[in-house]
Amino acid sequence: MSYNTFGHLFRVTTWGESHGPAIGCVIDGCPPLIPLTEADIQPWLDRRKPGGSRFVTQRSESDTARILSGVFDDGDGQVTTGTPIAIQIENEDQRSRDYGEIARAYRPGHADYVYQEKYGVRDHRGGGRSSARETASRVAAGAVARRLLGDGVRIRAGVVQLGPHRIAPEAVDFDAVNRNPLYAASDAVVAEWGTYLDGVRKAGSSIGAVVALEVTGVPVGWGAPLYGKLDAELAAAMMSINAVKGVEIGAGFGAAELSGEDNADEMRLDEEGRPVFLSNKAGGVLGGISTGQPITLRVAFKPTSSILTLRQTVTRDGAETDLRTKGRHDPCVALRGVPVVEAMAACVLADALLRHRAQIG
Repeated sequence: MSYNTFGHLFRVTTWGESHGPAIGCVIDGCPPLIPLTEADIQPWLDRRKPGGSRFVTQRSESDTARILSGVFDDGDGQVTTGTPIAIQIENEDQRSRDYGEIARAYRPGHADYVYQEKYGVRDHRGGGRSSARETASRVAAGAVARRLLGDGVRIRAGVVQLGPHRIAPEAVDFDAVNRNPLYAASDAVVAEWGTYLDGVRKAGSSIGAVVALEVTGVPVGWGAPLYGKLDAELAAAMMSINAVKGVEIGAGFGAAELSGEDNADEMRLDEEGRPVFLSNKAGGVLGGISTGQPITLRVAFKPTSSILTLRQTVTRDGAETDLRTKGRHDPCVALRGVPVVEAMAACVLADALLRHRAQIG
């Protein structure tokens, strides 16, 4: 199976399966002399790991990161050496018996059927490589990317829609995200959303959601036309996340309802004679190149496909059957998808920074 690597100069390869002994990543292209320890990685993994609240899967994983290579303590602290950085995360709480019934039956909404048809083999224990467990490796890589980007680039995401319940754009508060177990971008919706998601969870069902991302501190110039557009690479990175079915940049699909006058981000000069934008319908990217404004996008997650409701399916033997997916699953996969969205943005931006330096100096 190929295509386990993404990025150009900042390259990330993830490895491992949901029910194997461990998962991890190898990061190639990270420059030397960047301070990096496991303590820089662990807080981001802690945000994604399961078992944190009743609203997520109760699989018990510490998701402890172990750096195996690519760093050295030069006497002033541990720094990157410029060589590949390998990070390992052990799997500690696999319950493969939960998946015995699907060894031959294809779970609706999952990749079981297409994996079997394409490769002739599939790991039915949690989906193997197709499991969202793989995203822990991306979050670890994103933590390294954040160290490369520095504190000047701020990456924040949060849930802005849960099923039919939406947060108004003017009410979005990314500071609220880490104050509640729903990763909601508003304190005001937590009680109502919690009650709603409890109902979904107790019914053995699931629901979709929308995650919004905002990145500040990216200067003008990152990204390249025509086939290295920053917004295109961000969209591709988001679409590679499990359960993501849609991405919009800036005004996104809403731009289809706007006139040219309303959609164009007009410009003026500030007191120091520098160009400033009067709006940000473009989402911080024009012609595939960052404008210096906040980069904004929204990511739509489908409902978790693993539900307790009986669904119609077929088996590898060509028989029709009904199947319910047992085990420990998220009633809304987008909640733990928030740190994954941030991590993928960090990796894309770290790559864009290095490519910008390579071309411009």
